[in-house]
Amino acid sequence: MKLFRAISFQTSLVARLSVLLAAVAVLPATPACAADGPKRGGTLTAIVQPEPVTLTPAFNTATPTQIVAGNIFDGLVYYDPALKPQPSLAMEWKVTEDGLTISFNLRKGVKWHDGKPFSSADVKWSLENVWKTIHPRNKAIFENVATVDTPDDNTIILHLSKPSLPILSVLNAVGGPILPKHLYEGTDILNNAYNNKPVGTGAFVFKEWKKGEYILLERNPDYWEPAKPYLDKVIFRIIPDAAARAAAIEKGEVQYATFNPVSFREVERLAKLPSLKVDTRGYDWLSPVLYLDFNVENQYLKDVRVRQAIAFALDKEALGKVVWYGYGKPAVSPVPTALTAFHDASVPKYPFDLKKAEALLDEAGFRRGPDGVRFTLNHDFLPYGDDYKRTGEYLKQALKRVGIEINIRAQDTAAFIKRVYADRDFDISSSYNGAFPDPQIGVVREYWSGWLGSKTPWTNGSGYRNAEVDGLIQAAAVEGNPKKRTEDFNRFQQIVQRDLPTLPLLELRFFTLHSSALKDVVLQADQSYGSLKNAWFDQAPAQN
Repeated sequence: MKLFRAISFQTSLVARLSVLLAAVAVLPATPACAADGPKRGGTLTAIVQPEPVTLTPAFNTATPTQIVAGNIFDGLVYYDPALKPQPSLAMEWKVTEDGLTISFNLRKGVKWHDGKPFSSADVKWSLENVWKTIHPRNKAIFENVATVDTPDDNTIILHLSKPSLPILSVLNAVGGPILPKHLYEGTDILNNAYNNKPVGTGAFVFKEWKKGEYILLERNPDYWEPAKPYLDKVIFRIIPDAAARAAAIEKGEVQYATFNPVSFREVERLAKLPSLKVDTRGYDWLSPVLYLDFNVENQYLKDVRVRQAIAFALDKEALGKVVWYGYGKPAVSPVPTALTAFHDASVPKYPFDLKKAEALLDEAGFRRGPDGVRFTLNHDFLPYGDDYKRTGEYLKQALKRVGIEINIRAQDTAAFIKRVYADRDFDISSSYNGAFPDPQIGVVREYWSGWLGSKTPWTNGSGYRNAEVDGLIQAAAVEGNPKKRTEDFNRFQQIVQRDLPTLPLLELRFFTLHSSALKDVVLQADQSYGSLKNAWFDQAPAQN
């Protein structure tokens, strides 16, 4: 059935899903209570899809990597439902009034999974060799950390040449990953063997990765938080087929699955089962935005009128309702509405207007040929499931109406990353990025020219260069005045929405499916990438 024709058939389903979402929103955020408190024991079977490329988030911020890594590593902090940092490896912290010094008091007695003591030296080494150099989100955020002092094993002091307000928003396990200095110092970080057999300080210890089948984690018996984790094991299964994932969840073979693990049709049905819960919490820290990257070096897409025409040709409302079943709302800007302090609603907009799209394409000199076709483009979609494939199919149908043929190409994650960010062998790609609590963390990496040539995933895929935009990004990174930073980001949004190297499509709302017997599974705003150390079963699942 054609997607454009599907709108009327999906109206009732979207309405029902809206009711479901409203019900999900009122799920309790406080810990569940058993008569004798949380119970110890049990093996949690989860899904990670697609299979990770690596298990260390130091240089790869792909969702599958972070889902697993958040259980192996600890950050200096985690984020509560209000997005406020809470103690983890750092017990307390202090920022001087001028914003140029940040001090952390680290937790004592913490051990790496190999038994070696964790100390401030590990944090210092990770900041200087990972966060400031190869981490895709943190390079710009930590570039003004001039020196790092470690007066003792439990104190670390950052001295900044200029303020960097976003720092305290990126210090969880995957935002500011801390690697064991004793296993990485003096090695090739990107090719270190421990990237795929990670050693962390987290609640679960890596035990085995059987490629194509599962990743096994076991309870850390020396974890610094007494009695936690409650689970004995966590097994992340790799199940590529969506129908097989739905069946495994329904049968109880899988008790936890994040990031829309089943189709939208299936989630409506599964949500009615008393054995399952649907939850949209735990993604707040992420603030995800679905977008298109235009390769601005392409012979057609280098003309801004063509990029704008494509924007006018896409009905975002239909995309959100038909393809994403109401789990996404039209995006106005790359800075989503959830970031209220920074979002600028006055940016140039591209409402659905086929006549305007046709006129711009004609004006650019790309008129329809005898067969009605202006030109053909390749589209590479993020290989994270059917939702992204269906987005590509929608794009194909939408652009055909204005004379642009789309050839959809599918590949695995490694091939997608290489094609788009290394080889730049693409025309249009679709993906999503987390905006996170501050645009400096997740948004500007899509536009800053400093990332060009680095081959770093999810950074400036379009190949965009604009000196004024670079200047605004760099100014906002060191601006200590919140009002001035907002002004810089507003100007940034105005320019990039005019130039349109990247087209924001939808502000996404992901869901998690988990067993009703699994308690306290979502207690943090960053839970989707966070530890399952608080989770416990009030009734042990059948083991397979």
